[in-house]
Amino acid sequence: MIIGLVTAVAASACYGTGSVLQAVGSRKSARREAATASSTGTTQHGGPSLSSTAKAAVTWEFMVGTVLDFIGFGLGALAARMLPLFLSQTVISANLVVTALLSIKLLGIRLTKPEWASIGVVCSALVLLATAAGHEGGGDAARSTHWWLLVISVVLMGGGTVAVRLMGSRAAILAGLLSGLGFGAIGVGVRVLDGIDPFDLPTLLADPALYAILISGAVGMYLHTVALQIGSVNGATAALVVGETVLPGIIGVLLLGDSSRPGFAWVAVLGFLLAVTGAVAVAWFGEPEGAPAAEAEQRELQPASGG
Repeated sequence: MIIGLVTAVAASACYGTGSVLQAVGSRKSARREAATASSTGTTQHGGPSLSSTAKAAVTWEFMVGTVLDFIGFGLGALAARMLPLFLSQTVISANLVVTALLSIKLLGIRLTKPEWASIGVVCSALVLLATAAGHEGGGDAARSTHWWLLVISVVLMGGGTVAVRLMGSRAAILAGLLSGLGFGAIGVGVRVLDGIDPFDLPTLLADPALYAILISGAVGMYLHTVALQIGSVNGATAALVVGETVLPGIIGVLLLGDSSRPGFAWVAVLGFLLAVTGAVAVAWFGEPEGAPAAEAEQRELQPASGG
């Protein structure tokens, strides 16, 4: 379990650092679109267009952040097979703490006392979960579960993308939540995936869970980028935390055999609830925009575009 915890913590650090770097790249790109008075940067509903999102994705900050996300994905997948999902997903979701701390330096965001208190709640919850966690389940699931995971992933990611585009600039929290559900589906998919141990390529390629992972990962990344473009980085990440933690944790206990240590079930439940509550509190108290560093960069970009 120690190796699993270390792996999950490393994944959390990669995801948290990647989120802030992606936010830096996304916002830099969005401000350049605004500075050039481009009409292609937003949809008719006020949200970022596909071209705007694509331009954000080719900034160096975003690309480095994406590389860290891929590393985090690999580490997170490993942790999901070594720990109960309610523990691995919650530890990974603690990237919120890394995101909040790095955003002070890189985004110029000032954390309020309630935000610091909320971060403290999340950290305390992780200690409780680590104390209470028992053995992970075997990951054996009926074949129908693999198909249901694929169907639900397609519906959530497809329908969610349409909803986010229709809501435009008001969709930051929804986009963050949906991206979290996508990343949560990855955790479940990795746990039930056939053809991994022992490795069997034909079996792996025939498993619907593999395609649920690919769809959820790709669309989840897009929705996360949109959330970072139009909303608070802390708020978007907190919504992501709720999405990638709650449902996978419940599925792990009810369907995959995850459990707590004997007599520690109440500690696990308390830690889980505190972790989600702390994440939601960060979203609630999160500073929306207006960071000094962002304003300074906006002033630098406007004269440059005028020439």
